Amino acid sequence: MELPVNAFKKALKEGKPQIGLWSSLGSNMVAEGIAHSGFDWILLDTEHSPNELPGLVSQLQAMKGGTATPIVRPAWNDAVLVKRLLDIGVQSLLFPFVQTPEEAKRAVAATRYPPHGIRGVATTARASNFGRVKDYLKKANDEICVLVQVETMEAIGRLREIASVDGVDGVFIGPSDLAASMGHLGNFQHADVQKVITAAIGEIRAAGKAGGYLTGVEDEAKKRLAEGYQFVAVGSDNGVLLKNTDALAQRFKS
Repeated sequence: MELPVNAFKKALKEGKPQIGLWSSLGSNMVAEGIAHSGFDWILLDTEHSPNELPGLVSQLQAMKGGTATPIVRPAWNDAVLVKRLLDIGVQSLLFPFVQTPEEAKRAVAATRYPPHGIRGVATTARASNFGRVKDYLKKANDEICVLVQVETMEAIGRLREIASVDGVDGVFIGPSDLAASMGHLGNFQHADVQKVITAAIGEIRAAGKAGGYLTGVEDEAKKRLAEGYQFVAVGSDNGVLLKNTDALAQRFKS
């Protein structure tokens, strides 16, 4: 039995745009449905969602066979949290609130077996199909995709250094926290914030890495792709659900 190729990581290396969807509802039924919608990747969130390990296992199982590569955002840049995600088969992770190159290096180390990192060794975990994948321990590092989230002006000031860290595959710009750090809480559409986001992709690409972004505004998503952002989430499951259910109710109640 062979280790699955990380299609998302492969696409980033080849420079192919990857269109994604954010998933915050913590439901295996939702995950199964959206995994077959045609997206390239789906972010299963544990930072701002009531999502825990057993539920994530169910969501990963439900997404199998879909078009989308699952990416999981751990609640923090914590090697213990990451170890557990890797053992259940997660191959792509988005680390929140990375402020320095040292923190980026710590994120990479948490995903690599020694001597390249500090990941603990489990020989019969789900990641290796319970020990059935031949040479899993030797091959696993190659299929892990590390994305780091830059979301403050402090981190923006070190953006190229962070992006240049060996083992970092992509840098995601978090618009809402970035706006808050700039004094524009709740308004990432502010002109000053937008200028920083537009400038950021140049630094990321100069380091030879892929840039990522999330927006529920279609025109902005198209703009970011045109600017060179490579992996862009164009909405969220809860956003799509609420927008459409609110509109449906309003059409009949009014």
